Amino acid sequence: MLGKLDLYRIFNTVSRCKSFSEAARELYMTQSAVSQAIFKLEKELEIQLFHRTPRGIELTNEGKLLQEHVHSALAIIDVAEDKLLEFKRLKTGELRIAVGDTISRYYLLPYLEEFHFKYPGLKLTIINGTTSEICTFIKSGQADLGICNLPINDDQLEIIPCKEIQDIFVCGEKYKRLAEHTISYEELMKLPLIFLEKNSNSRMYVENFFKKQGLQISPSFELGSYDLLLEFTKINLGIACVIKEFSKRYLDKGELYELRLEKDIPKRSIGICYLKNVPLSHAAKRFVKRLKQI
Repeated sequence: MLGKLDLYRIFNTVSRCKSFSEAARELYMTQSAVSQAIFKLEKELEIQLFHRTPRGIELTNEGKLLQEHVHSALAIIDVAEDKLLEFKRLKTGELRIAVGDTISRYYLLPYLEEFHFKYPGLKLTIINGTTSEICTFIKSGQADLGICNLPINDDQLEIIPCKEIQDIFVCGEKYKRLAEHTISYEELMKLPLIFLEKNSNSRMYVENFFKKQGLQISPSFELGSYDLLLEFTKINLGIACVIKEFSKRYLDKGELYELRLEKDIPKRSIGICYLKNVPLSHAAKRFVKRLKQI
């Protein structure tokens, strides 16, 4: 059954072609179906739209008035459909990602660069925050998705692990001798430790691990920046708890040395999170798919 919008599209084509047969060919319909559609529209509007003459058809005055508005309305709809198609093809739109400084710099940057190169018309908005702030940004609608340290326990969020990471302890040249033998947890606790601030997910994960071993960490330095963590350690201010994958440059250049613990801290993951019951935009789906492929 033809809807009202279909009838107006047929009416607009007939008005432009000034012929039922030509309109039928353009619309891939039978001439009879086109005639019936115009008859139905006239019946619903209770007004004659065309004069039927031996020479063809002509718009009535009422038909001319309707055609002017229908043409404008359909043009607006066509523009809207084109815009929607651009969104689907990611030629326009916006993707809002909430992420912390460390993950952004040491993990996400190359994928943001790749995504921007592939979809230059798409606006990328990066919202900075801690893991708890990222969850708030997502639930308040300020961000489409977040990339953060796991674990996260939140029933409202869908969590997808995308990269496994390992927490380790490192030292600078002054403490290099410590890297020559295995260190017990108890021995580690006696050293001058450098950690991120208490509200960071990385700090809480490692701290909870040592609590389960019956140990309480007491850092000499608590820093708000991962870069500072590495630099403080490099100048021999203490032993830092870092993420191995994010410290590779320092380790490969011999600026920092990994300590061998009696038992490795269990690995954890970086993950993607977004609201469970809210559909992702095409841009967000595409970005999540790319990270999952990696």
